[in-house]
Amino acid sequence: MKTVTILGATGSIGTSTLDLIEREPENFQVLALTANCDVEKLAVAAIRTNARRAVVADEACLHDLRAALVGTGIETAGGAQALCEAAAMGADVTMAAIVGCAGLEPVLAAIEQGGTIILANKEPLVSAGDVILAAAAKHGATLLPADSEHNAIFQCFDSARPHRVRRIILTASGGPFRDKTLEEMRHMTLEQAVAHPNWSMGAKISVDSATLMNKGLELIEAARLFPVANHQLEVIVHRQSVIHSMVEYVDGSVLAQLGPPDMRTPIAYCLAWPDRMAAPMPPLDLVAIGRLDFEAPDPVRFPALRLAREALEAGGARPAILNAANEVAVAAFLERRIGFLEIAAIVEDTLNCYDPAAPDSVEEVLVVDAEARRLAGVRVKDCVA
Repeated sequence: MKTVTILGATGSIGTSTLDLIEREPENFQVLALTANCDVEKLAVAAIRTNARRAVVADEACLHDLRAALVGTGIETAGGAQALCEAAAMGADVTMAAIVGCAGLEPVLAAIEQGGTIILANKEPLVSAGDVILAAAAKHGATLLPADSEHNAIFQCFDSARPHRVRRIILTASGGPFRDKTLEEMRHMTLEQAVAHPNWSMGAKISVDSATLMNKGLELIEAARLFPVANHQLEVIVHRQSVIHSMVEYVDGSVLAQLGPPDMRTPIAYCLAWPDRMAAPMPPLDLVAIGRLDFEAPDPVRFPALRLAREALEAGGARPAILNAANEVAVAAFLERRIGFLEIAAIVEDTLNCYDPAAPDSVEEVLVVDAEARRLAGVRVKDCVA
């Protein structure tokens, strides 16, 4: 039996993870579940899975959590430090699904225990890739990618012979605005941006998909996870989201992982790794799908992908600045304070006005992150004014 901690248990990834482990209670035991402040959903999940501990990141919600779990024997805690303590409980498998840079320190706390960490949030590897990888090597932790694209690459990549890989090809659905003009995108609403054509995801990642920043962050993440040069990483638009990514070898062979657009497939692969477990998806019906389309992404309509590629090539603090500015801009869009096209513009302006030295520790990453957020916030206010 594997012990499991889920950081971000009430989001879409956490909910999918719970669905899978609850189907096999004889194989998984829950140590800790965390959430930001969704007390009702967290408490219900903790009781249902007989979790040892439930934690809210927002300490103001702790009183309600305690009230919801009174008499259950489930431990409760609140605050940022409590998140790290939950991550450090020594679970065999930790699902890291906290959105944004808020997940960085809990992920590092889990890595320091030397277990298996399933990375569903891109930000730790994007903002602090060198720090995270060094910590994993030091503590003997195993990092498994839950993103459908990176999980597909992981399944197809010959890690024993990486020098035989010619290209890694990340697929992108293109998001809800893939056929819109720049002028049309200027007037797109929040509701239109989060209406992803293929996937059911949270609001932030849905907006990232609409701008293609999600694919840019994945580009940077792939560079951290797989031993290939940056120029060997490519992105293509694949509308059907059936092929989740591909690996091309020097002999011309291309290996692809196919599956339904359901995050339970890559999560199941990670939970059972190196084995496989059953997941509740019907067989892939290629006849019903009928066709698979591919096209190049448009760098003019979707400048976020270009910004991410430039940040990857520059290295240092640039990916952390990119991520922080994007989080601020997306949050402002979700609050209806800025327009859709202003998201990438704010990110680019922040990158243009801030270029610190490369961070060498989590603390330095967080300093860079904070200053990039401040600068992006100023730019947001300019847009609002």
